[in-house]
Amino acid sequence: MPPLDYGTEAVGQRIARIRKERGLTQVELAEKIGTIQALISDYENDKLGLSAEMAVRFSLALDVTTDDLLALKVQKKSTKKPSLKVMRRVEQIESLPPRKQAVVLSALDSILRGAASR
Repeated sequence: MPPLDYGTEAVGQRIARIRKERGLTQVELAEKIGTIQALISDYENDKLGLSAEMAVRFSLALDVTTDDLLALKVQKKSTKKPSLKVMRRVEQIESLPPRKQAVVLSALDSILRGAASR
């Protein structure tokens, strides 16, 4: 399974930011979730980790998805495979002597750099 990317913002920071964007105080958020303000502070300061239940409670109270709350971005593996034409060329390049491979790869790198700069 690919690694999970939580972004640069800690979960607690994200909770605090979203809460403020919604115009809620910690006390008001605590009431919506059914807990106390001190626990909201602990979550926002990353002193407490979110259980699945608390993640759902926070997402419902803040009107965001749990993915948005956790800022999950699953790194998907590329499903696109090289074409048969490209694979044949790769096999031909691999069959060349090392010096000729280096020449071909150098030319290819130059072409790709030019294409990327456009």
